[in-house]
Amino acid sequence: MKVLLAVDGSRYSEAAVDAVLAQRNPHDTEVLVTHVVVPISVTPPPQMAAGYTPELQNQVQEAEKLVERCAKRLREAGFRVATEVRKGDIREEIIDSAAKWGANKIVLGSHGRSGIQWLLLGSVAEFVARHAKCSVEIIRNRTA
Repeated sequence: MKVLLAVDGSRYSEAAVDAVLAQRNPHDTEVLVTHVVVPISVTPPPQMAAGYTPELQNQVQEAEKLVERCAKRLREAGFRVATEVRKGDIREEIIDSAAKWGANKIVLGSHGRSGIQWLLLGSVAEFVARHAKCSVEIIRNRTA
């Protein structure tokens, strides 16, 4: 099974890592730990090459540390793990990454926003669940 694990460094994504760790057959599971860094502008100005975002370098370095930290926990439990840091719209990048990698399932944590917060910030988990071409497991950490 191929599982894309989307992490953001929050306690909610830690709960998602724990959920993947709780799976029964780690040796039969490949995990792609993914974090998406959001650029200030998704479309670069014409004078800049696509993907050239020097202002994000610190965020990318922190994201690389995050995915490696999660990957280490999974590797120690026997999972085969790869990592990636992507740039763009979080929702679209998760969907795109899962499709390109051929994921059987996407696992991500939910911040559990509702009301005006949900209206203003949207829900990554809801978008992914509605648009993914594979199964989606949304982890809610009730104690978080």
